[in-house]
Amino acid sequence: MNAKTKTGILVALLVALAVLASLAKRSDVYLLTLFCVYLMATFGLNLTVGYAGQMSLGQAAFFGIGAYIAAIALKAGVPFVIVLPTAALACFIVGLALGFPALRVQHHYLAFATLGFNVLVYLVMRNEEKITGGTFGISGIPRPEVFDRPLPFFYFTFAALIVLALLLWWLLRSPWGRAFAALRDNPIRAESTGVNITAYTLLAFAIGAACAGIGGVYLAALVNFIEPGQFHLSVSLMMLLAVIVGGSGRFFGPVLGSVVVILLPEWLRFLQDWYLAIFGFAVIVLMVFLPGGLLSLADRFKARGGAK
Repeated sequence: MNAKTKTGILVALLVALAVLASLAKRSDVYLLTLFCVYLMATFGLNLTVGYAGQMSLGQAAFFGIGAYIAAIALKAGVPFVIVLPTAALACFIVGLALGFPALRVQHHYLAFATLGFNVLVYLVMRNEEKITGGTFGISGIPRPEVFDRPLPFFYFTFAALIVLALLLWWLLRSPWGRAFAALRDNPIRAESTGVNITAYTLLAFAIGAACAGIGGVYLAALVNFIEPGQFHLSVSLMMLLAVIVGGSGRFFGPVLGSVVVILLPEWLRFLQDWYLAIFGFAVIVLMVFLPGGLLSLADRFKARGGAK
């Protein structure tokens, strides 16, 4: 399958999703918008974990930072077009700061460092009531007036997701993206070929954090209410699960992973008390038989065909 065919299929799928949303119920439109919001954050996490090889359990913290910045600023009357880059820049700067522990620790040690960061941010959100509203949260968050209704806001979020994905696609096909891959595969060899390990490690965390911050802005505008529980450690684990289930280090891995993690539990709700058990069992089966994620299935078929 050549590049033109793949591009055509991708465009057809995007158009089909846009048409499907116009025919869907209000609750389904909300779910599709939520899927787009979480996918923004998981795209960023895939860059940090899948391409740069830096384990992170703090993505929900950046998600929350973006959401709280948006909530406070939008309620103060700041235009959305100013809030969005401000939140992204703030998360980018915090991501740079969090990247410094990655220069000293690796693997599960780094995972614990980012876990501690997530817990710290969560506690600040819960206890600083004058700023964040504490456990009562912040309600009445306005959307941009033009996109106030559910379907227009979905198209607005969907368009932003496509733009973000195109920017990441360009980044990963650039020399920067190849440097990220070299950093993941063999840091020592990458450094010997001239890759600045310090700069690219920090950049991986910063860009991944900015993507989560952008997703947080859209989340705040979507739900019109945020509180600390939406950015708990479990949300970071859910995002990491989406990256791994879809295929870590594969561009479209977060898309399939987010379908499994965000949409599949909702599709299984008709099973009532059993839907979470079935969802958990399905994830276990996927990890046992496809440790490389869903997108590794195509590679497995190719390998079998080549062996025959």
